[in-house]
Amino acid sequence: MSTYRIQGATGEWEVVIGLEVHAQVTSHAKLFSGASTAFGAEPNTQVSLVDAAMPGMLPVPNAECIRQAVRTGMAIEAQINKYSRFDRKNYFYADLPQGYQISQLYHPIVGEGQLLVDADEKAGIPHDKVIGIERIHIEQDAGKLMHDQHPTMSYVDLNRSGVALMEIVSKPDMTSPAEAGAYVRKLRSILRYVGSCDGNMEEGSMRADVNVSVRRPGDELGTRTETKNVNSVRFVMQVIEYEASRQVDVIENGGTVDQETRLFDPGTGTTRTMRSKEDAHDYRYFPDPDLLPLELEDSFLEACRASLPELPDAKRRRYTDVLGLTEYNARELTAEVETFGRFETLLAETASQIGKSEKDVATQVANWSLSVAPGVIKALGDEADAANATAAAQASILAMQDKGEISGGQAKEIYEIVLRTGREPGEIAETEGLKQLSDTGAIESVIDDVLASNGDKVEEYRGGKDKLFGFFVGQTMKALKGKGNPAVVNQILKDKLG
Repeated sequence: MSTYRIQGATGEWEVVIGLEVHAQVTSHAKLFSGASTAFGAEPNTQVSLVDAAMPGMLPVPNAECIRQAVRTGMAIEAQINKYSRFDRKNYFYADLPQGYQISQLYHPIVGEGQLLVDADEKAGIPHDKVIGIERIHIEQDAGKLMHDQHPTMSYVDLNRSGVALMEIVSKPDMTSPAEAGAYVRKLRSILRYVGSCDGNMEEGSMRADVNVSVRRPGDELGTRTETKNVNSVRFVMQVIEYEASRQVDVIENGGTVDQETRLFDPGTGTTRTMRSKEDAHDYRYFPDPDLLPLELEDSFLEACRASLPELPDAKRRRYTDVLGLTEYNARELTAEVETFGRFETLLAETASQIGKSEKDVATQVANWSLSVAPGVIKALGDEADAANATAAAQASILAMQDKGEISGGQAKEIYEIVLRTGREPGEIAETEGLKQLSDTGAIESVIDDVLASNGDKVEEYRGGKDKLFGFFVGQTMKALKGKGNPAVVNQILKDKLG
């Protein structure tokens, strides 16, 4: 597959993309105060004197926020800086009570790292690609302006003021919307595995500033624009597509691209100018005089590293190398924390009920988890009660199927009833007549009748028309009302027709 290009009126253009992802740190309190970070509270009910910038109030760093930033850096194989420092970023905005934001410019807590974006031909990513990460720094969030409460006034909600953010800054290594989308998805997955951010983009706990520029292939970097606060993977990709095309049109029509900050309109899929883009010197950064530098001890770093879980890439390798799953199944099962959590619980329960190793039942459980169970739940819609979908119940169904007591179709029927009623799968199989017939004598009798009624086809089969075997299987299963054990039916037919 060819490299992503924008085709302009005067030739091809290359797109260069960098992302600044703002991830809200998972903590019960804000970065420099004890105020709550719970989402959805009434406006201005989670604001301490520090958050409101009352005179004489001093910030105190939240150790949990520091720990989560370090763990995130370790998860992306980044340099952890034992010495870091907070700086004041000075600018005026109505939802910034202090008149400055406490951030880290010169000495961030996390240095360079990397993230692997996996190849996906369908998505337009032909090869695995390593995206460089320049830094992760910690900073406090601003408040929120609400413009729809009054026709002539805006209201300020300071509940988010002072909430801890990690700003994860990529290098300009991405060259297509697909790569950028995959990068955000992978980064979100890692953050959620680590537990340092819940990744909820709709609630604003993870959002991206999208930096886009265009150039002729191989030329120097062009002038970039930054589109602020994009809150979904799909929107990130739309911003890149629109901005790249817009910039090409501007240049080819004799204009120049302005270095500016832009806003994205999801309704139209377009961006618009917000303000000219400031450089770092415009913010007059200087060390925050109220905060001492952070100096991390080796014991603290060792504890952070020991607390890391098995991460997505390592888990995927274990699923393929140890459990024998396909690459596709391993990738799908490790994409989200909830997905692998349910799978591993069901895998352990199924192996226990069947009495086999996890490797022996892994493919069966994976197919059930990714295909069969979701299909049944989707078909039932509102009738499905998720509370009834226990690992024990699903494992019981898989165990009956493994023993040949029920067919794949019967497994689906039983699961439907489980989801609607919460009844026990074994009881459902017995009382609802959802068990396979494996009695060889009964099956042999039915097969004898089928063969006797189709003598001409028996002769044709024995004369070389092997495809007729499926006809005999179908007729037998029809006579058994679909309850015959396919393996037993097939074996007896082979014996009799042989």
